[in-house]
Amino acid sequence: SIGGAVKLNMGKADVAVNWAGGLHHAKKCEASGFCYANDIVLAILELLKVHQRVLYIDIDIHHGDGVEEAFFTTDRVMTVSFHKYGEYFPGTGDTKDIGAKGGKYYAVNFPLRDGIDDESYASIFRPILGKIMEQYQPGAIVMQCGADSLVGDRLGSFNLSIKGHGRCVEFMKTFNVPLLILGGGGYTIRNVARCWAYETAVALDEQLRNELPYNDYYEYFAPDHHLHISPSNMENLNTPDYLARIKERILDNLRHLPSAPGLQIGGSAETARVDSKEEDVDEKEGDGDKDKKDAKGGDAGEGSKDHRNHGEAKDKVKVEDKEEGAEDKDKKD
Repeated sequence: SIGGAVKLNMGKADVAVNWAGGLHHAKKCEASGFCYANDIVLAILELLKVHQRVLYIDIDIHHGDGVEEAFFTTDRVMTVSFHKYGEYFPGTGDTKDIGAKGGKYYAVNFPLRDGIDDESYASIFRPILGKIMEQYQPGAIVMQCGADSLVGDRLGSFNLSIKGHGRCVEFMKTFNVPLLILGGGGYTIRNVARCWAYETAVALDEQLRNELPYNDYYEYFAPDHHLHISPSNMENLNTPDYLARIKERILDNLRHLPSAPGLQIGGSAETARVDSKEEDVDEKEGDGDKDKKDAKGGDAGEGSKDHRNHGEAKDKVKVEDKEEGAEDKDKKD
């Protein structure tokens, strides 16, 4: 995932894919939900070295709690999750969870009920993401494509077809923004393989035949040996009224966002290095001058502060080394 982010940062790809990634439950000090390290957070941090704002989208059936928690107080990353909510792991992701401090309104959660189908999913995904792209204008997008939201998943309870799932990827591609596509959950393995093969084709703008070619795993896809699967006749508990109500609440929250975020936070990797050197000089000039610079530069945001502190520490070591060298030279003279 980090390697994919690097390729996007360097302009060597417009879409990068890592189906082995998408471990969205891991926390800074805790493994959770089959996830021991959060590759998504690490990839987003890599993207933030170049891009001012990163949008994270999660279409796994489970809430992307680890990613949301990592960026809950910053506006540099917006997290958007469509997930089953209620008595279901991890039990988070209410519509009221919208972020905090500088990240207020930059966490978006759409809690869903059992049985959502392609049509219902598209009716909420497209307008919400369309509005977010208009308002937030991210420099890069990270998309977690957990396949446990497909019909027939052993641990899931949604009714999405592979085409319905893939249309989310297809829609985000239309914005022509650098896109990192990741895997995630999925516990009916033959359908996971089907889904991610199809979405790889979507990423490449290729068409796949529904009839699967013969391969070493051909019998796993019996009896029809087809790429696509049909939705079941399970009841959709997501009524039009419920979906419309939640959608309107989310769109109302998005109206609090600036139309085009103009606050420069962190900047490019080169800018971050220059800024850290300037801050070291300010510290030596006195706290009063530093306060003036902070007032002029604005709030750097939680994520940016953490990133830049590492650079400051390195620069301080260099400054101290130079001072010690100067003192030694004076003694010799």
